[in-house]
Amino acid sequence: MQRRIVLISISLIFLSLWLAWVSSGFESLLGWGSFLAVSLLGAGFFYGSLRATQKESVPRWLIWLLLGAVALRLILGIFWFVALPLWGYSSDAEVAGYVMADAHQRDTAAWELAQSNRPLSDAFDAYRSVDQYGGLLFFSGVIYRYLGGGVHQPLVMVILTAAVSSLALLFTWAFVRRLWGERAAKVAAWIFVLYPDAVLLGSSQMREAFTMTLAAVAMYGLVLALRERTWLGGLWLLGALLLSIPLSPAFTMLLVFALGLTAVFMFHYRWLRDWRFWITVGILLIVGFVGIWFFGAQISQGDLTNPIAVLQYWIERTGIWQTILSQQASGWMYKLSENTSAELFKWVVLVYGVVQPFLPAALIASGNWLWRLIAIWRALGWTLLLPLLLYAPLRAMRRPRQWLILGVSFAVWIVIFAASFRSGGDQWDNPRYRVAFACLQIAIAAWVWVEQQRSSDPWLRRILVSAGLVILWFLPWYLRRYTPIEWPVIDVFKVFGLGLSSSVLYLMWDWARPGNADRGKP
Repeated sequence: MQRRIVLISISLIFLSLWLAWVSSGFESLLGWGSFLAVSLLGAGFFYGSLRATQKESVPRWLIWLLLGAVALRLILGIFWFVALPLWGYSSDAEVAGYVMADAHQRDTAAWELAQSNRPLSDAFDAYRSVDQYGGLLFFSGVIYRYLGGGVHQPLVMVILTAAVSSLALLFTWAFVRRLWGERAAKVAAWIFVLYPDAVLLGSSQMREAFTMTLAAVAMYGLVLALRERTWLGGLWLLGALLLSIPLSPAFTMLLVFALGLTAVFMFHYRWLRDWRFWITVGILLIVGFVGIWFFGAQISQGDLTNPIAVLQYWIERTGIWQTILSQQASGWMYKLSENTSAELFKWVVLVYGVVQPFLPAALIASGNWLWRLIAIWRALGWTLLLPLLLYAPLRAMRRPRQWLILGVSFAVWIVIFAASFRSGGDQWDNPRYRVAFACLQIAIAAWVWVEQQRSSDPWLRRILVSAGLVILWFLPWYLRRYTPIEWPVIDVFKVFGLGLSSSVLYLMWDWARPGNADRGKP
């Protein structure tokens, strides 16, 4: 044990020295003590989480996978810091080494607050323009004031986001293992390590690096509380919800909804008679209403004592904001809004937001090579995951009915549509709102993968091929926009119609072809 502690300590010292060297532009080791202090804090989170889940008998391969996840996110965070000033678009955020402008503004404000004589609680009131809620700015300010040293080093926070976001893998593995077994848990862990948006946000100074882990912790707590009937599960659940409120009350409200829906389907017909369920629902409702009230105080000038009025106000304002964002994000969306009724355009934006980042656009759009690679990487991840999320409820209903996966799928799709409704066609905010619930999305994908290996279902292939056909029809449409290639179909509704028609024809052919064993099954 002592040998292991010595080895870890030496590794953290060398890591701190290297990060200080990189952070100084490869000129000095100034500030290495700050990196060591924050590395020790990250290691403390890591060790504490492993100790807290020791009853799960965490296997050795998972610990190595966790370390790999941390390393991948940290290396990528360092890459953004070094590469973006050289190969980016020379924006202020990129020159400073940030992959996201929001992270640059919030992190800079946190450093300025930490260096001032003002109380850190000002993060919740005086910095609304860079952090709407103030929670992450406050936490960053605490780190910079007490551990940050005398020079602003953005990589200090990347150490924490890499460590904390990777812990989502541990808790996702734990709750998937309890719900659907070892094989599904192992698949979920591997997906979490590599899923592009989870990696990207874990390598950035963004709140989703924390919220995606809090969502996984809350799910683990829910499973322990309802399946294992332990008070520890309730503490995990309540703690995760309370910590999420200052980071994002809107996230907390969605998390409460997802947890409540999962709880209902976990018990199926027995839930009405179980007192533990009603206690859990009561806790979730209390936290949810606190979140609505707190969130309303940020955005509404109306009656803050009426959560329904606050929610209605938020929905109305969000619809307007969604339209504006989508018009600004894409020239063709702006043209479409000019020639489409307002109500129809809202539905178009909602669907368009669901497929963001859209693979054909990422493959063909022009621009900086580094940002194109990032766009393609992110779009590939979502394009591979989305068909599995579409297929999961279909399989759950067909053979046999799986009520729990139906409930989780319903919760996931509510989150996906809520993110799309909130940010429409925006290629950054929309996916990051969605990835905060990556634990549920990845759990579903892992369940589908294992079930398909156990019993092959042709409908998974059909959905994958159908999605591919829709994407193929959009490739020449995007080529026409960015290259001299001529393409006669200009109207986006016609392009989608061609893709949908091709999918329907393929489904009919595949179902009716000779030797199809699936034909005639319900």
